[in-house]
Amino acid sequence: MVDYREILRLTSLKYSQRSIESCVGSSRHTIRAVQEAAKTAGVKWPECESMTNAELEAVLYPERSSSAYSPYMAPDFQAIHRELAKPGVTLSLLWSEYCDRARSQGMVPYMYTQFTDKYRKWARLTKATMRIQHKPGDAMQVDWAGNTIPVYDPVTGEESKAFLFVCVLPCSCYVYAEACDDMKAENWLGCHAHAYSYYGGVTRLLIPDNLKTGVASNTRYETVLNRSYQEMAEYYDTAIVPARVRHPKDKSLVEGSVGFASTWIIAALRNQKFFSIDEVKSAVSERPEVLNTMPFKKREGCRRDAYLNEEKDFMKPLPSSPYELAVWSTAKVGYDYLVSDGKNKYSVPYDLIGERVDIRLTKNTVEVFFKGSRVASHIREKGVKRDPIIHSEHMTPEHRRYLNYNADDFTTWAASVGEKTSEVVSYFLSSGKEAEQGFKSCASLTKLANRYGNVRLEAACSRVLNITSSPSVRSISTVLKSVRDEKSIVAAASKDDNSYGITRGASYFSKGGKRDD
Repeated sequence: MVDYREILRLTSLKYSQRSIESCVGSSRHTIRAVQEAAKTAGVKWPECESMTNAELEAVLYPERSSSAYSPYMAPDFQAIHRELAKPGVTLSLLWSEYCDRARSQGMVPYMYTQFTDKYRKWARLTKATMRIQHKPGDAMQVDWAGNTIPVYDPVTGEESKAFLFVCVLPCSCYVYAEACDDMKAENWLGCHAHAYSYYGGVTRLLIPDNLKTGVASNTRYETVLNRSYQEMAEYYDTAIVPARVRHPKDKSLVEGSVGFASTWIIAALRNQKFFSIDEVKSAVSERPEVLNTMPFKKREGCRRDAYLNEEKDFMKPLPSSPYELAVWSTAKVGYDYLVSDGKNKYSVPYDLIGERVDIRLTKNTVEVFFKGSRVASHIREKGVKRDPIIHSEHMTPEHRRYLNYNADDFTTWAASVGEKTSEVVSYFLSSGKEAEQGFKSCASLTKLANRYGNVRLEAACSRVLNITSSPSVRSISTVLKSVRDEKSIVAAASKDDNSYGITRGASYFSKGGKRDD
């Protein structure tokens, strides 16, 4: 008998036909025929190492086998198809198990190539190819529908658009759809959360298109996700794998479901006229149930049955607490040390002026981060506020002091400096129509006290009051600058009291206009 095993072994080691001929004792014509038959049957070494020469002959030359005996064990393709739908199961694993069963029954198994070819032919003939590549609970595909639903203003009749979010589970083709007033990040993330709640579970993978609200960039080398989208995926413990650019087949089912939804949702609602986005949402919310309970045309059941019977048990559980929608953005801090949520402005520490910060917006909070550390947190205002929301600790010292200005504090401070300073402050606060009009002058006076000291300021105020009854910050500052020594300015102020200076005081006239020389 021809040693088929040795011929195939030596062939796998790249021996020449002459060398194989001398080893096995067969002619070169026989060796060539065995090699061609093995190639045709898909038999390779060492995959056939466990087979005997008789078994190999039956595989290589099935026409030589008696009609009463068939050495091959027919695979159970129905069972194989069911097993393939389970997580982690591959055709390679199922072929290995099939080989073990065949040998345990004394039959010959098909080689792997024949096994897979026969299964794919069976799947193609039974219209089952839709289920080959998709495992239950493995992926969720999402996209925006290309068509929109018109919404009319009830007063002006102006037309706006409602956009349709669609997602599908590829294994069961279970569809979820929701109408939104725009395609911005908040609606995009919110629709994902609503879809997971509708399904009652989470898939292992999330496959979106390359829209900017989800994917910052997707090149052949790397994928950069939007921070808000990545945070949502981490919360639900799912992995985002965007479809390749210009490869719609990567999410062909959602593309088909988008067209299907456009027909059975948008087109089905074409005769209704909507006057608010809430009306559109209400009408659209009823349509997924219609789609999911619609019977399949080429197999039994419907999408809901397929999901409940085949996929629901494989979904990951939802998190214990509801998802809090958070949108991230970046902004450069201006000279007013404020950032915006789109409606209102909120303060950040003033030393971040000119820096770029990350802003995290939720329904109730505004958080600001700098280099990964949170530097500010505010309660988010619901409506539009005229004034910005500012925390005093974020302000510069000067601005903080300015907000704390009041007449009583200035009066108390002036009394602690001296009588003449109190007179000047009293004049500043009473010279205008309102006391607030003198706050700026009083604040400038405090700065002069910090720079020159209380004694020199008191002496300067005394000297200016001897000269005029309408003191000003400029005149007091001029006196302080012109006389740099503390003793000199005190002496000058004292001399002004006795020599009258330019202005003749009350003491001059009380002495009859005569000076004591």
